[in-house]
Amino acid sequence: MIPIRDTIPSKSYPIVNNIIIATNIVLFIIEMLQGRFSDLYMFTYGLVPARYFNDVYGNYFTFGQQIASFLTFMFLHGGFWHLLGNMWFLYIFGDNVEEFLGPFAYLLFYLLCGITSGLCHILLNTDSTVPVIGASGAIAGIMGAYFLLYPNAKILTLIPIIIIPWFIEIPAFLYLGFWFIIQLINAAGSHGNISNIAWWAHIGGFFSGMILLRYFKKIPGLPISANLQKVAARKKTPRFQVVSFHGMENDLNLYGDLEITRFEAIAGTRKTVNLAWGFYKKPHTITVPANIKHNDTICVHGMGKSIDGINKGDLILKISIL
Repeated sequence: MIPIRDTIPSKSYPIVNNIIIATNIVLFIIEMLQGRFSDLYMFTYGLVPARYFNDVYGNYFTFGQQIASFLTFMFLHGGFWHLLGNMWFLYIFGDNVEEFLGPFAYLLFYLLCGITSGLCHILLNTDSTVPVIGASGAIAGIMGAYFLLYPNAKILTLIPIIIIPWFIEIPAFLYLGFWFIIQLINAAGSHGNISNIAWWAHIGGFFSGMILLRYFKKIPGLPISANLQKVAARKKTPRFQVVSFHGMENDLNLYGDLEITRFEAIAGTRKTVNLAWGFYKKPHTITVPANIKHNDTICVHGMGKSIDGINKGDLILKISIL
């Protein structure tokens, strides 16, 4: 199941979340430039459990290197797809958590989740000489916080059925709950065996995010964080929107609300909405004309429901200017 986006757009650009993503990309490029020294690079900056419990390995590293690995390991990745998967999940879930916590608290929260996930991994794999790398543990913490903050949000999910893409909205608590169960099953299945994926780091990160959120909620927001979020206020709503449609049972028309900003209302814009009713789900691009007003409607002929396969209703969207 591939998450496309959630249904809770953040009102401001996630500055810190984007910086974290950019940092991971830059450090991945540096990692790729190591060439024949890549193994040494991973062993030095990755998190190797045996380094902390076996002097044969630990004596090769300074105290500073041992401590630094708890931070550096979460900015390394094992390949392009590993990086892409992690950054995509961070992009999907991180913006809302950053908006709730504030930029500076979010950065601290992210790092603490990553460190906690690393501790969880090394304590359960004390003899392992395999470096654990990746932002998965920290991102799992973000997902744990999202699970508590926005359980009723919908996650637009792509489920590929052979070659047919199927889009479906899944409640966040179900999507994240299913993800967590998969981590538990894989962690239990890898007990006593060498695994290329740090399942327990994922589990530890998810739990740490849920626990740390309780304490971060009590931290008063900094005025500088509020000012930074005002500066980063979005001038556009997401290009891809999930629209909840409604209508009478015998009415072939589909009715829904499309959210845009006042900047988009003045200049005009294009949005892609997910048309969904019953088992029929299809994305469609909508053109919003310039100078449209709040509560104005856009009618797209022939994009409504069809009972007999011949006669089709219309898609009618009411504009909501945020």
